[in-house]
Amino acid sequence: MATIKDIAAKAKVSAATVSRILNQDDTLSVTDQTRERVLAIASELNYTKKKSTITPTTLGIFQWYSLFQELEDPYYQAIRIGIETYCANHQIEVIRAFRSDSNYLDALKGVNALICIGKFHEEEISSFESITKNVMFLDMQTSRIHCNTMNLDFPQAVIDVLDYLTSLGHQHIAYLGGREKLEDNTFYFEERKDIFIRYCQMHGICWEPYLREASFSAESGYQMMLSLIKKNQIPTAIFAASDPIALGAIRALYENGYKVPEDVSVVGFDDIHVAQFSNPPLTTVHAPAEYMGEYAAHYLTLLSKDNTMEYHTPIRLTLPCSLTIRESYAKPRTIKDL
Repeated sequence: MATIKDIAAKAKVSAATVSRILNQDDTLSVTDQTRERVLAIASELNYTKKKSTITPTTLGIFQWYSLFQELEDPYYQAIRIGIETYCANHQIEVIRAFRSDSNYLDALKGVNALICIGKFHEEEISSFESITKNVMFLDMQTSRIHCNTMNLDFPQAVIDVLDYLTSLGHQHIAYLGGREKLEDNTFYFEERKDIFIRYCQMHGICWEPYLREASFSAESGYQMMLSLIKKNQIPTAIFAASDPIALGAIRALYENGYKVPEDVSVVGFDDIHVAQFSNPPLTTVHAPAEYMGEYAAHYLTLLSKDNTMEYHTPIRLTLPCSLTIRESYAKPRTIKDL
């Protein structure tokens, strides 16, 4: 059976050139005569291209949010887009499933790798790991490292926000966040709230009258801010655990005669696309959500192709965040002014 080297020797070109011609590489710079000569010799020698022995990678994406919920909070959508972009650029087949699907576990059977986006309890983690050993959970913190996880550095991000607000003189700071319930009816531990409370306690910041939790949506932010306004509990600054919450809070403030940032400074979290177009443009924590998705897809792709490792130890990856300063902040008014 003829080989690429046989064709190269007869055509008096390199084996690499033959390979690129036979694979129809349009970026190869050769004359038409050389290209035609190589193809003619390949036909004359009855060259047959070997079938690839590499099994194509199929990556599963499981999203605990529904498509509708993604519209309410684009953070998880951004993670999924990052995964899908990587897969599209590397010819990786993607199988998507959402918790709202009735047969999502069956749909994911047979994938080489699996990325689960969201929060999951122990039984769910085991069910996903039974599908493939190459599983990674994104945006999920565990008390111990027993599965592959990738998270953001929430502690440092919250500290950066509060360091910035207190450097301006803010001592009355609200926390507006969301609560996420797992399938076993327990609530997920919200690290940002925990760090916020501990920081405020350590630095003598007034926070207790201003803490509210509901869901990660603009409607929720609007309602939480209204509850503070109705009780006349207006802080000098608000730290919102998501940009949609922050945007909803700003809407409630404006409708009730308060100005941002003159009366109340607002800082969000995520840095979604519309944050830079709010009025005023929102100061927020930039969360590298799309990069998280891309990095997870890259890591699992490499892991799924490495059959030499007999033992896979679980890992915990943490990505840094950064504070994006825009125009929704100012030095604090005095509490008695309002």
